[in-house]
Amino acid sequence: MRPIRSFCAVTFLVGYCAVIGAEPARLPADQMAKAIRIDAISIPTPGELFAALEKPGKPNWIGQMRGPTPTTYKNRAQIALNLGSLIADGFIAVEAKDAQQVKNIGTDIIKLAKALGVSENVLSRGSSINEFAENNEWDALQEELEATQNEVKSSMQTHRDQDLIILVSVGGWIRGTQVVSAAVLQNYDERAAKVLRQPALVNFIQSKLNEVSPEVKDEPLVKEVNGELPGVEKLVSFSAGKAPTLDEVKKVNEAVGKIMSRIQAKEETK
Repeated sequence: MRPIRSFCAVTFLVGYCAVIGAEPARLPADQMAKAIRIDAISIPTPGELFAALEKPGKPNWIGQMRGPTPTTYKNRAQIALNLGSLIADGFIAVEAKDAQQVKNIGTDIIKLAKALGVSENVLSRGSSINEFAENNEWDALQEELEATQNEVKSSMQTHRDQDLIILVSVGGWIRGTQVVSAAVLQNYDERAAKVLRQPALVNFIQSKLNEVSPEVKDEPLVKEVNGELPGVEKLVSFSAGKAPTLDEVKKVNEAVGKIMSRIQAKEETK
């Protein structure tokens, strides 16, 4: 069941074992050979984050959905960050089995992707998302979102928009972490809370943002996001093997929520 999602969960959890301090299970050689990522960076996708969260129990996905976000941004860095966050919203809508929300988010994903000049292959996936949503084909939708995300990044790679690939991944991670921390707050579980321990990952994200071109790095929004990450890194540096308290989870949620609010703000502060 859900082969792509299962594989994502495996790759995500193996990565997080190193962060959490547990002994990662050794994958068979044939599985390792298949673990070829399209992403130029190893930031967990929203689907991977949510798959790991579901291990202890079923989250209230409907409660994690947010209202419509703007799709008329002019700044390409802000478009890329929001595109990543919208892809995360797509996974949430699929988990919540909300067909109309899936279609709405799919339309917005295509709008932002088009604004970045991605290939026609990405744009054509909009009709597939609508068709699967109308027929309640949730497993197919999960796979289509994974494919859409990979198609976006592949198209950007072709156009050598490595900076935007990084920003799409970062936007998805921020929104995904916001959702995971909110879900843990709603129904606290020590096993789920441990997923939030990711200091090495946040440090890695900072290193990638520091590698973008000077033009992108100097964008006010990118500078602001990057400036908030050291604080987030401290908040997710829980002791190895120990679950964060409810108050610590709340602080993580507030920190990434602040970044997310800034990303989806309608106007760029100059």
